[in-house]
Amino acid sequence: MKPQFQPMAGQTFKVSELLQRGLRETEQSAADLAEAVQVPHEYMADLVAGRRRPPRPERTDLYEGITSFLRLGRNELSGCASAELAVTALPRGSGPPAKVRRALLELCEPATAQKLERDRTKQGSARLTDLIQRLTDVAQRAVRRKLSDQVTLRIAARQGGSTYVAMRFRVLEFLDATADTLTHDHVTGFIQPLVGFWDADIETGVLRVVMRPNDNQERQHR
Repeated sequence: MKPQFQPMAGQTFKVSELLQRGLRETEQSAADLAEAVQVPHEYMADLVAGRRRPPRPERTDLYEGITSFLRLGRNELSGCASAELAVTALPRGSGPPAKVRRALLELCEPATAQKLERDRTKQGSARLTDLIQRLTDVAQRAVRRKLSDQVTLRIAARQGGSTYVAMRFRVLEFLDATADTLTHDHVTGFIQPLVGFWDADIETGVLRVVMRPNDNQERQHR
């Protein structure tokens, strides 16, 4: 069995370093790896070079494919990714752009949406951003389950005049988005088709999300 990439005490390897080592040992290129896991070549080149933060292990299937292709230890890559993300966490911003915020509030119970918007103007966006992040988490979990459904993704790509790889990458990009990096395309392409309605108890913080009928039943999140 191939030995795992063991760092010395106090040393943490980055995902890019592990990928570079794996490519050298298997005599493969970043383009070969991109084709194997079905992502754009440019994306994989950036990941290998360390120009892009690695995706969160719980929100992607990339590490499974990469691990198999480069013959890495089972949890070697995801472990490195988790460690790297823990020390390079993105600072919390002021939430999504106004266009995205408005689109998400249109899905919210009107009275709650009005209160959240009033609170945002008076007290800042922290509360609303937290709710948007949790709403995004719900949608991402639903989308993550569909990532392995190649038939559905291929149909969606064909209907949208896109390629399978481009559609798959679009899904992967959404799965790694946060409340601060959400785009309007993320909302219209993923959240709106899944979420029929959401509401929140401002005092207790309980978030209620009602999925559209063709997805899952109503959920509650604290």
